[in-house]
Amino acid sequence: MDPKPPKRPTLEGLERRWADRWARSGVYRFDRTRPRVEVFSIDTPPPTVSGHLHLGHALSYTQTDVVARFQRMRGRAVFYPMGWDDNGLPTERRVQQHFGVRCDPSLPYKPAFEPPGWPSRQPIAVSRPNFVELCSQLTMEDEQAFEATFRRLGLSVDWSLTYATIGERARRASQRAFLRLLAKGLAYQADAPTLWEVDFHTAVAQAELEDREVEGVSYRLRFADQIEVETTRPELLAACVALVVHPDDGRYTAMQGRTVRTPLFGAEVPVLAHRLADPGRGTGIAMLCTFGDPTDLVWWRDLGLPMRPVLDPDGTIRAVTWGGPGFESADPAVAQRAHDQLAGLPVARARERAAALLRQAGALAAPPSRVTQTVKFYEHGSQPVEILTSRQWFVRTVSLKDALLARGQELSWHPEWMRSRFQNWVEGLSADWCISRQRFFGVPFPLWYPVAADGRVGHDHPLVPEERRLPVDPSYDVPTGYRPADRGRPGGFVGAPDVMDTWATSAITPEIAGGWEDDPDLFARVFPMDLRPQGHDIIRTWLFYSLARAHVEHGTVPWAHAVIAGWVVDPNRRKLAKSRGDALTPTDVLERFGADAVRHWAASKRAGVDTTLDEGQLRVGRRLATKLLHASRFVLALDGRAAAEATEALDRAMLAALAGVVDEATVAFEAYEPANALEATEAFFWTFCDHYLELVKGRAYGEAGPAGQASAVGALRPALDTLVRLFAPVLPFVTEEVWSWWRDGSVHASPWPEGGPLRAATGLERPTPLALEAATAVLAEVRRAKTTARRSLRTPVARVEVTEQEDRLTALAEVAGDLRRAGTITDLVLVAPADTLTVKVHLDA
Repeated sequence: MDPKPPKRPTLEGLERRWADRWARSGVYRFDRTRPRVEVFSIDTPPPTVSGHLHLGHALSYTQTDVVARFQRMRGRAVFYPMGWDDNGLPTERRVQQHFGVRCDPSLPYKPAFEPPGWPSRQPIAVSRPNFVELCSQLTMEDEQAFEATFRRLGLSVDWSLTYATIGERARRASQRAFLRLLAKGLAYQADAPTLWEVDFHTAVAQAELEDREVEGVSYRLRFADQIEVETTRPELLAACVALVVHPDDGRYTAMQGRTVRTPLFGAEVPVLAHRLADPGRGTGIAMLCTFGDPTDLVWWRDLGLPMRPVLDPDGTIRAVTWGGPGFESADPAVAQRAHDQLAGLPVARARERAAALLRQAGALAAPPSRVTQTVKFYEHGSQPVEILTSRQWFVRTVSLKDALLARGQELSWHPEWMRSRFQNWVEGLSADWCISRQRFFGVPFPLWYPVAADGRVGHDHPLVPEERRLPVDPSYDVPTGYRPADRGRPGGFVGAPDVMDTWATSAITPEIAGGWEDDPDLFARVFPMDLRPQGHDIIRTWLFYSLARAHVEHGTVPWAHAVIAGWVVDPNRRKLAKSRGDALTPTDVLERFGADAVRHWAASKRAGVDTTLDEGQLRVGRRLATKLLHASRFVLALDGRAAAEATEALDRAMLAALAGVVDEATVAFEAYEPANALEATEAFFWTFCDHYLELVKGRAYGEAGPAGQASAVGALRPALDTLVRLFAPVLPFVTEEVWSWWRDGSVHASPWPEGGPLRAATGLERPTPLALEAATAVLAEVRRAKTTARRSLRTPVARVEVTEQEDRLTALAEVAGDLRRAGTITDLVLVAPADTLTVKVHLDA
């Protein structure tokens, strides 16, 4: 194919043109006829569909795409699907805010319901089916916008493989996986203390918590017998079941085993010892309430104490009867009067009111003091989590700790030090995984509960469907052997009301994407997968849960490699967040700099390392893409008919250097370190443009005769071919454009370059880049001298004297003609050898 580079190449319009052509040609479509050994499969993270993509997505998804493109050029059939994580609390919250509605499952479905044109301050109550329809409507719009952004970013995803975590395939796989856990005794239901999100009125899992620093107030309470206890939660005093001290704290040795009365409520509570008590914190004696924080839960379990719950699911103080079972008091009437002033109040107001009652009762031993404390929050919540007793579904994970630690050792981690984060999380695991959520837009539990003749619901013996019936929705589907009329009646059934935690579905994304049970042939070709790319913040959730589910169901790890991406952070090293209004969308930078520049910025960052948005580097990326256009045009504008074997020393040295770069880049990509591959390629490219092209230009134009020209063109063509392919994974648009000027097909379907053919093209047994390195160093000094003298780079040079090591002087002698032409040097003198390079430049008068 004769090269046809445009006269004025530009980056404008490349993205749309090539994205459209890729979509039509199917160049990225997975070839499912290839055997497993020839497949590279990726468990692509399904982004949460709740608003806009942010710059962190551009970073991590580009880093994955670079690897996918490399593997495709290495001859692998790349299984690269995209999923949408469209169920869960973030989606519901967005729907509530967007439409101004809230879900009330007791309401009937309205077929013609239309949300208000503008959300009011008072949300409209809608039925569960209506709410789910609104969730589906908004997520579909978001998914289309997400796909458009990802296509613009140049992701080489096979969009025909797209799935959604609320889609039929995902629901069927999630329900099947749950039923199998249930059959193995690994899923169980229990009334137990549960982490509770009061805003959303649902249980959450330990892995979904995060620590946040909050300002609070510490109160010193005076118990009987002159015991003083510091607490930041006086509103939970009614829930106190013990005081806890460290067993070695001599101040309280005599108190251990005795009982004291609580202020306001007069409840007798024991003083007990536990090694988690901190003698140096507060007065050294802690109030154990059921439950104020996760430490209370540990103490309660270890010490075998009763439960005295005082919080309702909406985060208000529960009304209780003092003097009744569980709420015994030395003076029930006094306790009841105090409690009645707190009942029904939200936690924050109850805290203030409790402090006032303690002050009035003379039970504050010191003035309150301001403190900063670390508090557990649900990762998407705005209030601290509480611990309430509720009936939930759990998956056994604590008993699997040793097995999962062993599975973690089977994985190859990139970077390796991320392995310790996984190990630390598993070793510190203290509770089984709570997978039930009291929400609406999610995968329902495929269960019904029988209703006895007396109307009691049999939670301990759920009715399960046959796998062939999946997916089912127990809110309208009927268990085998029953009729719709039996719903809610004695002798009939009720549907399980809860949905699964979104992580219960996301934990089996390899199975969902790979067609587990639905498409056994596909599953055998892609599972276990090769790569799981993800962020370090969800090692404890997505990675851990996925590993657990694959271990239990398949007896293996779900992938061979885990590549952990860093965050995009602000100058204070905080993760950019939409909630603070500082999370730029990819569209912002794509508009200003273009996709290849954004990809260059992302691909240059190493795995696991947090980074900032550097507009200077974005400009470098755009300059690189532009330079590739112009350098390619220069090379392809030369008469290719003149090309022949590289015979000149400079050309051979360049090809030898490029062969080394190919080897280095290949090793880096194979080690999942594409940033190192890009660094090596880019460094060579700038040397190639700034020095080699200048050194060889005159000879390429025929100034040294036909033989010199033939060698130059014969070296430039394979060099360009190699460079375009080296850059292709990172800069897909500009490389595809250049490739189209002189090659058929797509560069992204072409083979990855190899160093061997480049070395063979030199005609030497052991080619080295020494001549290029030596000539480049001298030319740089000549240019520096001209710049220092404020002279044009075209200014003739009367004489250049070079001292250098002997082997480098020998190499310079072989490229003297190229060096004289590039530097416009009249007399190039190579002086006797020396240990260091010295260049004396004598400009013309």
